[in-house]
Amino acid sequence: MAREAVIGLECHIQLRTASKMFCDCPAEFGAPPNANTCPVCLGLPGALPRANREAIDAAMRLGLALDCEIRERSVFARKHYFYPDMPKNYQITQYDRPLCEGGALSVQIADAEREFALTRVHIEEDTGKSFHPERHGDRRISRVDFNRAGVPLLELVTQPVFRTPEECGAFLGGLRRLVRWLGISDGDMEKGHLRCDANVSLREVGDAKFGTKTELKNLNSIKGVEKGIAAEMARQSRALDAGQRIEQATLLYDADHDRLAVMRSKEHAHDYRYFPDPDLPELVVGRAWVDAARASLPELPWARERRFVEAFRLPAYDAAVLCEGKELSDYFEALAAASPPKLASNWVMTEMLRVMKARGVTLGEWAAKVPVARFADLLNRLEAGQLTGPNAKQVFEEMAETGDDPGAIVARRGLRVQASADELLPVVREVLEAHPGPVAQVLAGKTATIGFLVGQVMKRTGGQAAPQVVQELLREELARLASKL
Repeated sequence: MAREAVIGLECHIQLRTASKMFCDCPAEFGAPPNANTCPVCLGLPGALPRANREAIDAAMRLGLALDCEIRERSVFARKHYFYPDMPKNYQITQYDRPLCEGGALSVQIADAEREFALTRVHIEEDTGKSFHPERHGDRRISRVDFNRAGVPLLELVTQPVFRTPEECGAFLGGLRRLVRWLGISDGDMEKGHLRCDANVSLREVGDAKFGTKTELKNLNSIKGVEKGIAAEMARQSRALDAGQRIEQATLLYDADHDRLAVMRSKEHAHDYRYFPDPDLPELVVGRAWVDAARASLPELPWARERRFVEAFRLPAYDAAVLCEGKELSDYFEALAAASPPKLASNWVMTEMLRVMKARGVTLGEWAAKVPVARFADLLNRLEAGQLTGPNAKQVFEEMAETGDDPGAIVARRGLRVQASADELLPVVREVLEAHPGPVAQVLAGKTATIGFLVGQVMKRTGGQAAPQVVQELLREELARLASKL
């Protein structure tokens, strides 16, 4: 009988706060090893933690964006476990009374919108980072950097609602976009800002009972998540085909070699010996605090996508690309308010993003060099027929290089549109005389070849001929030639 996967995700989101979760140490990345530490995050006797309000705000904003229920009273707990990279040897987290419960995240998969239900979003602290010998004989000991110990994390736990690796990848892409949009995390999986564990089991199609699950730990890229889950599904399927039992365990996935390895037998909640942290009071989130967090939410990306489609008459694909990041969508919306929206969409997606990628510039750097008003000026000149497409691209390239005003570039280059029939007719006749083969093809009924002739006229005029006038003149001259046959 056919089998299906049942998959749940546990996503760890490192928050973009100035300080750690329970102390005033900087939460910055890249400091010298063990520089960002203090008695609190080192777990020294007598040091008392204090919760970071900025992190709590970030947790509530994410929970509200996901339609979670915000618990008025939640509790920080100690999770006891062997943590070689945690000085206290326990982690402060939330267990039976998390801040956010329920909710869902909707993502677009192919042409359909799918909603994936959540169990909870809770607040916790990150661990430090261990550096083990990388090659035999490289070092005899492991080293530990405690700078990351205590950095604020949110753990988002989904319900077991995924059936394919691709659904998991789409969900993570949507979550990454959301946390960046809200400004609470950089969401960079390769830098550990967003990490994912996956619980995977197989069952026969139609069976309501879950199979025995295994957990894949610390998957650090969306592609790695998809490949790791696919590898574990294949491993479990082979074992079941051979009549073997699936043992509950935690596994590591080596994406470079597409290889799974058992890390340890799976723990249960009681193995962690959770209990309320005696040094931290109950977290009380009043209605005014929740209302302030709700009021601070920006327009969410999926709502802005729908608005772009309706207000600017954009295709759904364009709206999705333009709403991939909040800064990009803000820039586009300002541009669309000052120039034709579809023209603005085309130029942002093709020319602007291409140049930004080639030059390695951020959107902030781009906006500083090419403000919206300057870009809109260029597009309006193009729309009004004051520039041809090829010339507009020349001006755009120079704007991207120098940041100059398009009017100044046009004047400096002496660009003008040749729209006079008297001026263009000799050029059109020269092109027809120079290309008898394509002319014969058009006269024989292959009308698509007229595009080649238009291109030749544009080439001879340095891209300054008005394309509509060129096409009209070509059709008139070709009709004249046809009448002589």
